[in-house]
Amino acid sequence: MNDFLASDAVIDATHPAIAETAARLRRDHPGTTDFARAAFEFTRDEVKHSMDIADPRPTVAASEVLAHGAGLCHAKAHLLTALLRAEGVPAGICYQRLADGKGGFFLHGMTAVQLDGTWYRQDPRGDKPGVTTEFSLTDERLAYKPDPSQGEADLPGVFATPDPGLVAALRSTDDVIALVANGGLPGNLS
Repeated sequence: MNDFLASDAVIDATHPAIAETAARLRRDHPGTTDFARAAFEFTRDEVKHSMDIADPRPTVAASEVLAHGAGLCHAKAHLLTALLRAEGVPAGICYQRLADGKGGFFLHGMTAVQLDGTWYRQDPRGDKPGVTTEFSLTDERLAYKPDPSQGEADLPGVFATPDPGLVAALRSTDDVIALVANGGLPGNLS
């Protein structure tokens, strides 16, 4: 099976709630690109970013994110990837390395979707003042634009599974707000 269609413990595309949500979105948006856009907008708009709503619950697996309606950018990327895969659309995880404002870095998670043989990065982080994301197959409309002069970067690659160091960090806490505030997110890929 194509790794970018597979289900696993984090991108649990075969979980009944994921499959049902994806099927509903596909029913309402039958074209593949329209479905991908709908899945993106659902994840961006219906699932809140943990930091924006001060929700400390750690959500990692896509089904956890869907059930709780909240997650960090990584968790939201896991959900979007799972929704796409549940309906047979190849999708993976990609990352940016961003400055944390304290002299360190953290990984920012996004989803890449493959449509007509081309990968397109999408950022379901969710909008807030100063941050707007849109589904786009032309100009990327991501939450952040890395500043190379600050050591920030778009990290190469689309991954079938999330970075294990990141997953371990997210699984190691019962408070993602504290994890982020204390610099507990990895700044580089494992």
